[in-house]
Order: sequence, then C-alpha cells, then structure tokens
Amino acid sequence: MTMHIAVASDHAGFSLKAKVLEFLGGLGHTVEDLGTGDTAPVDYPDFAEAVAAAVLGGHVERAVLICGSGVGASVAANKFAGIRAGLCHDTYSAHQGVEHDHMNVLVLGARVIGEELAHELARAFVGATQSQEERHLRRLAKMDAMEAKCGRTLLKSSSTAK
Repeated sequence: MTMHIAVASDHAGFSLKAKVLEFLGGLGHTVEDLGTGDTAPVDYPDFAEAVAAAVLGGHVERAVLICGSGVGASVAANKFAGIRAGLCHDTYSAHQGVEHDHMNVLVLGARVIGEELAHELARAFVGATQSQEERHLRRLAKMDAMEAKCGRTLLKSSSTAK
C-alpha cells in the first residue's frame, strides 16, 4: 500500500531528511518535503507544527519529523491534539507504535541514528497498519479523553513553516 507522507526537519536533520525523502519515494510513496531547505539554524517547533498541520488537515496520511536528537521535535509535535508522535530508534517500536498506538508521526534523531537505520525505521512505520482491537481502541479513547481534559483542541490553522 502506498501513501502520501510528509517529511520535515530542522537544520540538524536536514541531511537525513533528504535521504529519507528519497528512500520513501523509492518505495513508491508520494512524499512531500515540508522543510527546512538547508542547514541554516531554525527552530524545530516550526517544523513540528508544519507536520501536524499536514497530518491533521488530511493532506498526508503520516509524517516523518527529524531533528538532532528527536526529543525536541517529539515533544513539540505531541502538543497538537490528534498527533501521536513517537521517537523511535528500533524497528519494533516504529511498527508497533502504529499498530497499537496509532502513531501518525515518526520522529528520528539525526545525530543518534544512521542512514540505514533511518530507512528501516521508515519502512517499518509506513508498512504498519493500525489495530482495531478493542483493547487498543479503548486505550486510544483514554488518550483522547486526556487531551480533552487538558484543554487541547485540534489545530485550527493550516500554517506551515517556511
């Protein structure tokens, strides 16, 4: 199954982003580059917001977000209700995160993993399907309730980083 996938990064993830875009495109997926365009320092929250807007707006099915460690981008992306971003360094988590937790954003740390592992993580992420088992849906409903309780609402604007 092919899908439409957004890929974005800050300056630290710029080089790896290009390789992930090429890899996913080579698998037959439609890929969209949401920036950054070079290695000039930028702020990762801007690209987390661009990814969130693309996923929540239905422009893409899933996204890959890359920064230096992956931690900051993961924290920022998870600020948006409906985004389930997971920082992954192993293929089991990249696959299982989609299956059990309906992860829709894979976060990678460009200074932590190499190109080949990034490819395997991306392959596992896009190859996984969301479980519809009652126990997983029950847990997801609890997370949705937590977001609502904390006052998070879906992203209203479709702003993207430049």
